[in-house]
Parts: sequence; structure tokens; C-alpha cells
Amino acid sequence: MSSSLSDLSRHPIVQAPMAGGASCPELVGAVCEAGALGFLAGGYKTAGGLYQEIKQVRALTGRPFGVNLFMPPGGQPADPAAVEVYRHQLAGEAAWYETELGDAEQGRDDAYEAKLAILLDDPVPVVSFTFGCPDRDALDAFARAGTFTIVTVTSVDEARTAERAGADAICVQGTEAGGHQGTHRDDPADGPCAGIGRGLLPLLTEVRESVRLPIVATGGLMRGRQIAAVLAAGADAAQLGTAFLVCPESGAHPLHKRALTDPLFVRTELTRAFSGRPARGLVNRFMREHGPYAPAAYPEVHHLTAPLRKAAATAGDPQGMALWAGQGHRLARDLPAGRLVEVLAAELDTALAGLPDSTRSTS
Repeated sequence: MSSSLSDLSRHPIVQAPMAGGASCPELVGAVCEAGALGFLAGGYKTAGGLYQEIKQVRALTGRPFGVNLFMPPGGQPADPAAVEVYRHQLAGEAAWYETELGDAEQGRDDAYEAKLAILLDDPVPVVSFTFGCPDRDALDAFARAGTFTIVTVTSVDEARTAERAGADAICVQGTEAGGHQGTHRDDPADGPCAGIGRGLLPLLTEVRESVRLPIVATGGLMRGRQIAAVLAAGADAAQLGTAFLVCPESGAHPLHKRALTDPLFVRTELTRAFSGRPARGLVNRFMREHGPYAPAAYPEVHHLTAPLRKAAATAGDPQGMALWAGQGHRLARDLPAGRLVEVLAAELDTALAGLPDSTRSTS
């Protein structure tokens, strides 16, 4: 096990955990073998399914890797009336795709406690957390097990909370990031997500000046020059998700991979349409039609729309899928994961060589 962020991989490059199948063992293993830090996404899996994927990664690489967990939603459950209104709105989608809507009440905690138990009983090198911060008891337990812990944050206040709780590092996520915003609290007052989040560079600078923890920076990063920029701004490593989404080892649906560079999809937006939580994806028909009306109801909306998303994929219709993507999606390169790590590292080295010594990261 490693006691510092710089010990975890040869390059300061992290492959983001992407829930829904993209961050599969094959991708994680290839990334780790190339000298970066790969992450399994524990979200939306059973505890047993996660354990089997951990075993697969261990068979593919002996290098450090990570597992990401979703923190259970805090506060009160979503307003049932708002969820029911959204269910009625989606009735036409269910008829179109000839499927039933999902059960919004099938569970809220994503088997969090069972996954914690697995990771403490058979520790992995790194565990990260999204949608909140574990309490000190949990983080101390991981420290005793030799596991390095990272908490995703989207504000200075969240970063300070993670530092006080005893996290080993934080992942500072800018609003440019694809997929879910890792906010610790989802405010229904944010409505259809307009104005949510902060850009990575100003947020990174504020957090760097507020806490002493090592920082992984993430949000829209697709090139080695961008990695150099966040290292110069105070990060110790950079996390990329969309850049790895198109790799052949990625478990993302082929329609999703193609959509990232398809001229038909020209921009991304934050939406609650698919999950009830703000998440950035390619703007498609489903997002345009339902995003303005989707309630702040996670994971109820996620469960509700799951059969629709699956049916759209089966029908070959990207207009009904959740096409998660960061703002840099058009810079995606169809390269094997190991080769992509090599290219990013070479670009980073070239960029760092052109920086004054005083601005280079020492991580």
C-alpha cells in the first residue's frame, strides 16, 4: 500500500471512475500497466459484482489501482409527488421504446455499507468517494487497512470538510467534468442546473490556498498541456474521464463512444433528466425535452429512467441515452488505453520542459 499520492503511479495521471460500465477491469488494468492510476467505478454495482471486478483487476495488473464509491444521499428522500409527476411525463418515452419505467423506490444507498465491508476486509490501494465525505471513523479504518483515501469536492467548504474528516487527498472537480457533479449536497433550488458549479482553474486555486491536502484536479482535461496547467496551478495529479471513454478497453456503449466526436452532438450541458442529480452530457433529444422538468430526486430518477436508457441503447438510438461527456469531448482520441497514457505523458513532459523551474510541480 502507498502512503502518498505520488507513490501510486509513475505518471501524475488518473483514469476517472465512470459508473455505468465504462470503467471496466480491462480499462483499469491497461491504464495501470502503462504507469497511470486506474479506477474501478463501484457505483450501480452490487457488492458481489464489485468484488468480482476487483479480482479481475488484480489478475490483470500488480500495480496500484483504485475503487470509487458513491456516498448514500443525505437528508430526506425526494418529494414523491415530484417523482410521480416526472413518471407521468416519461410515459410517452416508455411507450415509444416499448418498455416499462423503473421502480423509483428500489433503493437509495447503493449497497454502500456492504461495499465498505468488502474493501476493509480485502483492502485495495486506493478508495475514493463521490457525493459526500465519509466520517472520520470510516476514513480511520481505511488508514489502518493501508488504503489511501480521496474525497471528491466541488467547493472550498467541501475540501475543508474532507481535510477535517481525515482524507488523504481530495479530487477537485470543475464544472467542465463529464458525468455527475460530485457535490456533497444537491439543492433542489438549483432547478434545471443552470449556473451550477465552478470552473476548474479558479476552483483549484481557491482550494489549494485553503487546504494542505494533496489534490487531484479533474474537469475537461484531454491533453498533456492541460495536465501541465493544473500541475502548475497547484494540483499533484490530473484525472481524466472522457479522454479514456473512447478507448477500445472502455466498457462504454459503442454509440456513446461514437457520439463524442459526432458532429451531430455539438455541446454539453448539465442536466437532471437521467438521474435526478446534475450531470454533464451531450445534449440530445431526451435532455432537451425532459431536462427542464426533471426533479432533484437522486437516485429515484436514475431508477425510473434506467429501462428507458437501456431500451434506447438496444434500439441503437443515442437520442434516448445518457451520453455523459466533459466539455473537451471533441478532443477525444481513439487510442488503446496504454498508448493514450504514453501520449499524455509525452505531451506533459514537453509542456513541463517549457515552463520556468519555479512553476513546475514537484509531485
